[in-house]
Amino acid sequence: MAGLDSATPAPTAITLHGTSKVLEVCFANGQRFELSFEFLRVCSPSAEVRGHGPGQEVLQVGKRDVDVVGIEPVGHYAIKPLFSDGHESGIYSWAYLYELGMHRDALWHEYLNRLELAGASREPLVGESAFKAVSRGGCG
Repeated sequence: MAGLDSATPAPTAITLHGTSKVLEVCFANGQRFELSFEFLRVCSPSAEVRGHGPGQEVLQVGKRDVDVVGIEPVGHYAIKPLFSDGHESGIYSWAYLYELGMHRDALWHEYLNRLELAGASREPLVGESAFKAVSRGGCG
């Protein structure tokens, strides 16, 4: 998995803002993105969220209050956020973070529509596993 391609500028700074629950990512071309922890979690590039092929996406529900409790570097091409709900298998390449930033509003709107169609919620699940998910409807 490559972290950068010719169309992706190099990252210059990554800042975790715990109080506002935002990951700030700055790139060499001047682009700066603020990606909420919830957005990052529901758009995880992991197979747990995306599935192993088209149509196998798993809609992530109840993630409004998720935190990022740590970030691990993955070589020189990516990071791996560690989420408070135990999810830690998503490897976010620089290119993927840039793509999320560039398309954040559209991806978020699409996610909210999928939640509504599934009759699901962003609110944390009460009395059920925090890992419950609804098939077909990950981010992107």
